[in-house]
Amino acid sequence: MYLSKIDIFGFKSFAHKVAFQFNDGITAIIGPNGCGKSNIVDAIRWVLGEQRTSILRLDRMENIIFNGTALRKPLSMVEVSLLIENTKNILPSIYSEVKITRRLYRSGDSEYLLNNRLKDIIDLFADTGMGSDAYSVIELKMVEQILSDNAEERRRLFEEAAGIKKYKFRRKSAMRKLEATQQELVRLSDVISEVQKNVNSLSRQVGKARRYHEYKNELKQNEIYVFQLRSSNYEQSLIPLREEYEQVRETRERLGKEVNTGEAELEKLQVRAVDFEGQFREVTARLNKSDEEVRELQQKVRLSEQIIESDQKNIDEKTREIENLNNRITELKQQLASLNATKESNTNEVAAQEKLLQEKLLQHQQAENQLETTRRK
Repeated sequence: MYLSKIDIFGFKSFAHKVAFQFNDGITAIIGPNGCGKSNIVDAIRWVLGEQRTSILRLDRMENIIFNGTALRKPLSMVEVSLLIENTKNILPSIYSEVKITRRLYRSGDSEYLLNNRLKDIIDLFADTGMGSDAYSVIELKMVEQILSDNAEERRRLFEEAAGIKKYKFRRKSAMRKLEATQQELVRLSDVISEVQKNVNSLSRQVGKARRYHEYKNELKQNEIYVFQLRSSNYEQSLIPLREEYEQVRETRERLGKEVNTGEAELEKLQVRAVDFEGQFREVTARLNKSDEEVRELQQKVRLSEQIIESDQKNIDEKTREIENLNNRITELKQQLASLNATKESNTNEVAAQEKLLQEKLLQHQQAENQLETTRRK
């Protein structure tokens, strides 16, 4: 496994995209001070996951992006890619070439890509001798740190070389997960306690609800019993009303028949009265004619006494007949007045019976409505 290529774009002083090829053997980068040799090492560290700005010789991570010059505008992002030949399968990857890419934007967003896919690069390089702070990437001042009396720095390099760092990293991650789990357990205990309080409260509410339903069912049964009693009482009270209704209906039918009979008799009497009026008109006409004859006879009385006597007898007879007819007319008028009085009395009685019938029907309708309401209840 060896580093075969590095692509740098926008990293510190590299405003343009620059590619460095590393062949087999040793590759040396030389140049005057300030040309960017150390920036290449920093780029390698940065793409391998370095997060400490002091190691990268920066104040802030955003300063790693090219800030521009008088003749060139600053860039909005930085991207560094490493191409590693993994022919011996030292890296736990199925690919013979592994490309590691890291991007950073001025907004603070960053991306890590493995073969153009997001991947945990730290886990990939663990226990391989390559990493942001591994012994495979050493700059000048790190040689001085190794040769110094700082045992902590030497210990870190030795742990990396011995492959302990991977397990320490995993142990730290496991401890963080353990602490998070412990906090979750504490929160879960609080939740369980709160839920238990709610369960106790709900248990009491369930008991109250159960008793409420029992009382409600008992009340429902009592109400049904009361409604049955009321319905029975209403049925008993309806029996005399039905009997009274039948009597009123029979009385109405009887009075209706009597009224029809009276009206028929009245029509017959009216017909007879019309006939009598016609006879009266005939008699009147005859009387008028007789008057004329009387006047003629008076003129001729002197001419013929026999004729006068005969006519006088006729007049007497006619007069008696007229009197009889007048008496008959008077009787008929009295009978007509009596019939009119009887008709008016019958009409008043029918109206009274109709009013009584309407009242009974209204009472009956009210009783039926009350009965229907009771049945619905």
